[in-house]
This record gives sequence, structure tokens and C-alpha cells, in this order.
Amino acid sequence: MKKYRLQVVVFWLFFSLFIFCFYGVFYLASSGKLGEMPDFRQLENPKTNFASEIISSDNKVLGKYYFNDNRTPIDYDELNPKTIEALIAIEDERFYSHPGIDLKATIRAIVFLNTRGGASTISQQLARQLFVGVRSRNIFQAVVQKIKEWVIAVELEKQYTKEEIITMYLNIYDFGYYGDGIKSASNIYFSKEPKDLKVEESAMLVGMLQNSSYYDPFRRPEITRNRRNLVFNQMEKNKFISTKVKDSLKQLPLELEYNPQSHRRGLATYFRSYLRGFMKDWTSENLKKDGSKYNLYVDGLKIYTTVNAEMQQYAEESVKEHMKNLQKEFFRQNDTLSTAPFRDLDEDQEESIMKRTMRRSERWRKMRLLGRTNEEIENAFEIPTNMTIFSWDGDIDTIMKPIDSIRYYKHFLQAGMMSMNPQNGHVMTWVGGIDYKNFQYDHVMQSKRQIGSTFKPFLYATAIDQLKLSPCDAFPDMIHCIEPYKYGNPEPWCPTNSSDKYGGMRTLSNALANSKNTISAQLIDKVGPKPVADLARSLGVSSNVPNVPAIALGTPDLSVYEMVGAYGAFANKGIYVKPVMVTRIEDKNGTLIYQYKPETRDVLSEESSYVTLNLLEGVTKFGSGARLRHDIPEDERNYVYKNVVTGYPYKFNNAIAGKTGTTQNQSDGWFIGMVPNLVTGVWVGGEDRSIHFEEIAYGQGATMSLPIWGLFMKKCYESETLNVSTDDFDIPENMDIVIDCSKLKPIEIEDESEDINDLLGIGN
Repeated sequence: MKKYRLQVVVFWLFFSLFIFCFYGVFYLASSGKLGEMPDFRQLENPKTNFASEIISSDNKVLGKYYFNDNRTPIDYDELNPKTIEALIAIEDERFYSHPGIDLKATIRAIVFLNTRGGASTISQQLARQLFVGVRSRNIFQAVVQKIKEWVIAVELEKQYTKEEIITMYLNIYDFGYYGDGIKSASNIYFSKEPKDLKVEESAMLVGMLQNSSYYDPFRRPEITRNRRNLVFNQMEKNKFISTKVKDSLKQLPLELEYNPQSHRRGLATYFRSYLRGFMKDWTSENLKKDGSKYNLYVDGLKIYTTVNAEMQQYAEESVKEHMKNLQKEFFRQNDTLSTAPFRDLDEDQEESIMKRTMRRSERWRKMRLLGRTNEEIENAFEIPTNMTIFSWDGDIDTIMKPIDSIRYYKHFLQAGMMSMNPQNGHVMTWVGGIDYKNFQYDHVMQSKRQIGSTFKPFLYATAIDQLKLSPCDAFPDMIHCIEPYKYGNPEPWCPTNSSDKYGGMRTLSNALANSKNTISAQLIDKVGPKPVADLARSLGVSSNVPNVPAIALGTPDLSVYEMVGAYGAFANKGIYVKPVMVTRIEDKNGTLIYQYKPETRDVLSEESSYVTLNLLEGVTKFGSGARLRHDIPEDERNYVYKNVVTGYPYKFNNAIAGKTGTTQNQSDGWFIGMVPNLVTGVWVGGEDRSIHFEEIAYGQGATMSLPIWGLFMKKCYESETLNVSTDDFDIPENMDIVIDCSKLKPIEIEDESEDINDLLGIGN
């Protein structure tokens, strides 16, 4: 009996010592004696890095800004219940019954040395992710880390509900491939939101929580599948699914829909690049309440934009479809050209372009950082090397001299496209180029190119506003000279028509529809260049528009952004609305920190703007934009229509106001088209002005740019959600200017073949 009594005493002595040491260690850990511990405020608000989201007007995530953490937090009710069940089944069966430490699991892990399962609860894993870090290989340090996890886990359980702990854990875990958090992981691996995950998809992601680099579905699909199936076993054990369901689910393969996320991929890449600059300026000027700056890459801002994801998709598809087709023709025509892709250059000019491009390249920059001389770098550009180059049929792995790759990339025609609602200024689409990964220069706002005849509506609008001219008013189609120094021009200015044919009379409607330079010369002589330039500035044009007569023919270099914003006033009854891209910004907690204020101004009378619209409608009815409406039978179409005008025939019959533009040598092709609630501008051209088609049939705006507009609008009209207008433009109640020419004495217009050049595919 005494023997047993001694054993009892010894047991209780050691048990009491164990309890004392256990609580002593807890006390030391919680008081920071074993290393720094998070304070109460940190536990209330654990700091994590969140990616900032770019959100479209139709509530789609266009992209994110982040450094290393592509993390977007979601709430508990945004999780799929099966995801939660899978998590609890495989990671923490008694999650809802323990206070952060699962004593039963802990004792089991100690007794069996972790051979029958671990003891880390979800709360402990969260504690490790938030505050402790990677497990040390030093045994003593590892034990200390474990104790800290216990202490922090208990504190987390005091501060948060079980649902909040689950949510935080799934929001913070790194699933690999920039899948930081369950939302990003769902988007990347399955192209869907967390709430929409299937059971097998939830199980795969939950299985990855043990070690996402080891359970990698791309590198180790079979191992990942086995881990997923183990999750199914645990879900059955915990009665979340039946045996029958488990058995059927285990037969399923891993079905991934990989959607990689990066700054160079996805929708609206050029717009996102512009927005990064916008946000840089905004964060410099707008501080947090504590005086610190917002960080775009870690603060989890929500940036609500005007871009419509569906419309943006159609715009990018349309650009790709036409530019791929146009490029094929450009390659064909340059196949035997020794100076390709350059035309009209001597050897020295060509060499100058190549050297300038070489010195702007990333390869040159990196070699300079390594201390190489200019001569060494130039020699390196002559050495063949392995590289991957862009093509419209997919990337090509090849061996090429870097200098030859520069010439190869110069061959590619570029495009810029922007759409805007003229009533509120909301920018709906933004396509800055053909492929952001390889061509990062933005042709919506950064690029400024000569605009050709697309400038003429500013001239006509000025004349209508000042002189109350009617579309029916006629002018002689003859060369008109403005004498030297009248408007600052040192020499006589006598522009000619592209056809070099003259005679007869032209109504304003006919003259604009066919871009007659003779009429433009007469109009700018009547009103003067300064009022025209002033009107352009009032319409949001910030680039230089000199007060000289030549602007009547579109000599200024302007951006697509400026032109679309300016044209918007014609469709908005003479009221200019500054284009807007961001409507509001919220912090990660949903607090509003920015709200845009519309900027508008009255520029033209409602009557003058409508008359200008009427003239521009004529362009698409019987002028250079008429191919939007007509339908030449297939067996009667010429080569241009069959092979280059992508998507023809378009067969639009609704009200469309528009203008084509073609610059000297066909270096730039423009088309700006308007319906009552959408203005869309398109530019197409080479990177350098010496890169162009030889013939105007191919290089005119009606061939290079108009097809993109036509393809895009057809897609928009087929949509059930976009509601792009097919209505007529609103006619002002009080009209003094006559627009119905049938009510007037008919004017005999010179019958000239140039008037049907568009129909033949050779107009301007």
C-alpha cells in the first residue's frame, strides 16, 4: 500500500510540475520573455498586404496592383460552404469546440511523435502565418515558436469569431502562382470566384494548404490529386459528404482553367498601365488621416473605373481580328522591298532610326548597367542569340540577331482605340496597342499622330457657328490661295485636292463627305485659323494647335484620347464633358476616399453641334465612310474588300456620324464614329511615319481603321446588356439653319469619279 501511495505522490508531483511549467512557459511567452509578441492592437488588426483592385463599370476585376502579394480579402459569406467543410475536415475536426489549442490532438502528437496526424489548429496556423513565420530548423527555436503559436492562437480566439478566423486564414494563405488568398487562387486556378467553386475544386485548394509548393497541380498533378482525394475521405468521415459522393468525386481528374495574373496579361492592359500613373499622382496628393501615403501595392484599394469589361473585350477582339488581317497584307506587300518596312528613306535616315531604336531598347539599357561601351553593345547586337518573338499566330522561339529583331518588330502596324459615352464622359474602352507584352507604348494617350481630315469637323463647326452656314450651302471646287502673311504664313497657301481634279460646285455636305481640301481652304480663310484652334482647345485638345491655315487639313499631332473627347461634344449638344476613367476609390475597409466631379463646359450652340453631326452623318451615307452601310456583292468586290477590309459588309442602317482621316503617304489612318451614346475613335499606323502602305487603297483611314470600328459596333449591337443606341440624334427644337436640302433649289454637283472612290476602295 505504501508502495502505491509513493507512486501516486510522485505522479501528482510530476503532473503539478508539468502544469506549473506549462503555465510558466505560457506566461513567459505571453509577456515577451521568449521573444517579441504582437500586442493587443496588432491582434485586433493583423497587418497583411492586400493588392489594389481595378474594378470595371460592370463590376468585373480588370486587374490588380501588387508587389509580392496578389491578395484580395473576401468576407465569410463569399466563401463556398463546401470549402469551409473541406478545411475543417482535413485541418481541424474539432475547430468549433476548442479554444485555439486542441488538447486531444496535442497529446496524440506528443505520444506518437506526429505519426498519427499533427496538432496545429486552424487558429495556430493563422497565428504562424500572421505573426510567427516559417518554422525554424533549430529544435529549441522551433519549440519556442510552437509555444508562441499556442499563446497567439488562444488570444485570436478571444478577439475573433470562428468564422472570422477561417476567413482570415483563407485570405492570407499563399497558394502559389501569385494566388495569395482564396479569391486570387480561385481566379488563377479555376477562373471563377470562391463562392462558385465546385466541391472537387474546393478540395484541391484546401489540400494545397499543407504545402502549396509541394502540392502543385501543374508540376505534381498526381500527388495533388491524391491529396485532394484524402480531403474527400476526411469529408466523408466527418459526414460532410456521403460515401457514394466521395467515391464518384475521387474518380474526377484535376480540371484546371488556368488564368495567370500579371501586369502584362489579361484585359485592358494599356488602360491599367495608364491608371498606374494616375494613381501615382493621386497618392502623392491625397494622404491618409495619419499623414502617411497610400501604397497602391499593399493597401488593398478598390479603384472603380468607367471601363466596361464586356465592351473592352469586344474592342480588343476587334483590334486583334483586323490588325492580324491587315498585317498579313502589309507583310505581303513588303516581301520584296529591300528597305522594308521603311519607305521614302535614304540609307542614312534608315540607319539613324535603327540606331535610335537600338539605344532605347531594354537590351541596351541592361548592357550599359553592366558597364559595356557603346561599341561593345553595338557589336553584341550583331551576334545571333536565342529569343522568343511575337507573331499574330503565337510566340516563336528562334535564333536571331538583336538588330534584326528590331527591324522585325518595326514591321508591325500599331493601333489605338478609345470609346466614350458623350453624355457623362465615361471612357468605356481603351486599347492602346496590339500586344502589351511586346509593345508597351500607349497609342491612346501617349502617342500623338497627325490627324488628317478628322480635324475638318472643327473647321466646319466654327464656320457653322460663326457664319450660320447650312450643309446645303455651296462653294466652288477650285484652288483657293491665302495670300502671304494674312494669317502669319510666309508663303501663299494653296492646298489641292487629293484627286487633283476641280470644277463645279460643292455643298458643305458633299465637300466634307469627300474631304475636299479646296472647300476647307475657303472656310478657314473666312473664319481665320485662330477661332478654329480656339474651338479645338475648348473641346479638350491640349496639344499644340498653331494658328495657321494648314490646320484646316489636319496637320496637328493629336492623341486618340483628345480626339474622342472633342468629338463627344458634337454628340452631346455642344457640351464638352472631360473624359473620366475613375469614378471613385475606396480603402480596404470600403471607406470612400475619392469621388470624381464631372468637368463640363458649353462650347457650341446646340444648333451648330447638330448641323455638324448632320454633316458627319453624310460622311457615312455617301462619303468616305459609306462602306459601313453598303453591301457590294461578293463576286463584285475588289481585292481590297475581299482581303483587307475585315468583316465587310457591316450593313449598318442606323444613324452614324463619322469621319475618316488619312495623312500624307498614308502614314496614319483614322476613323472616329458616333452614335447618340457612344463615340469611338481608332488610329492605325506604323511606329515610324516611314512605315506605311504604298497605295492609298490600303493606307486610307477607311481601310486601316474603319473596319475595327465596324467589327466593334457589330459586337456591341449583338449584346443584350450594353444598350448601345440605334436611335437618331436629337434634333434641336428651334432650328434656323436649313439641313433638308430638298427644300431648296437643287445645286448641280460636279460628277466626279472621286466621289465614289470609297465604293471602289481607292478613296481617302
